[in-house]
Amino acid sequence: MTAKRKIVVILGPTATGKSKCGILLAKKIGGEIISGDSMLVYKDMNIATAKPSTAELQTVPHHLIDILPPDASFNVVDFKTKAAELIEEISQRGKMPIIVGGTGLYLKALLENYQFAQTQAQKELRSSLEALAKKEGKEALYARLTQIDPQAAAELKGNDSRRLIRAIEVATEGETVSQTKASESPYDAVVFGLNMDRPVLYDRINARVDEMVQAGIFEETKQLVEQGVPSYAQSMTSIGYKQILKFMAGDYTKEECINKIKQATRNFAKRQITWYKQMPYIHWFQITPTEDYEKLVNTMVNYLNKN
Repeated sequence: MTAKRKIVVILGPTATGKSKCGILLAKKIGGEIISGDSMLVYKDMNIATAKPSTAELQTVPHHLIDILPPDASFNVVDFKTKAAELIEEISQRGKMPIIVGGTGLYLKALLENYQFAQTQAQKELRSSLEALAKKEGKEALYARLTQIDPQAAAELKGNDSRRLIRAIEVATEGETVSQTKASESPYDAVVFGLNMDRPVLYDRINARVDEMVQAGIFEETKQLVEQGVPSYAQSMTSIGYKQILKFMAGDYTKEECINKIKQATRNFAKRQITWYKQMPYIHWFQITPTEDYEKLVNTMVNYLNKN
């Protein structure tokens, strides 16, 4: 029987310092980082995604970052396939694959070897929705969206069929694949989780959004629109870009937009934590506001040496 590839995973809600931790660990154990974040795959989308800086990316090898144009699609099936290939390549080089990210479905699918019943499910969904629109009009699409995502429906009322179809696809992403998992993980995985007390985490999220505003998140979004990236693109429905598009449309003041981004990010962190509760094999670390990440990573290295 072939030995399982050993991998390390660092996960946790947004703004807990996963990227910093991953880079420090990779330097100590000779690792290469595979991004487990659904948004870091996109080029030219740096600020709202909290993408590691150019200097950080050059410190150790990173993968699945800046591999697609902003208008491309990327889903859990794509991630699982590409991550598995990279784990094998990195292992054959004698390096340790370190997966860093917070997209719960992606990480769970990889670690628990989800078997996808139909990789073409999203294409088939779009075809069926296009047929529905042709037969019954956009009103039928709106009714479908209202059933599965009332908030999105309220925001898109009166929009064209294409945007309604994209909204339905986004709302059902992850539900169009089977979540049947294998009896055991295909990897010898050590999974570290970073978490913070909720008030500390929320303060950190709010501060990060303020930093993003200073770094030019509004300007970045404007540039993407000027490049021709459509508002219904998968990448533009993510937190930050989605709210700024509404600001650009006149739906929010700038202050309201910033507060909406903070609120959406806090809600996202709560959803991430809910995902992780389904993963009992995580070794958790409670991060403090003055966390010494060097010391934390040394603790991780000691744990890896014993396991």
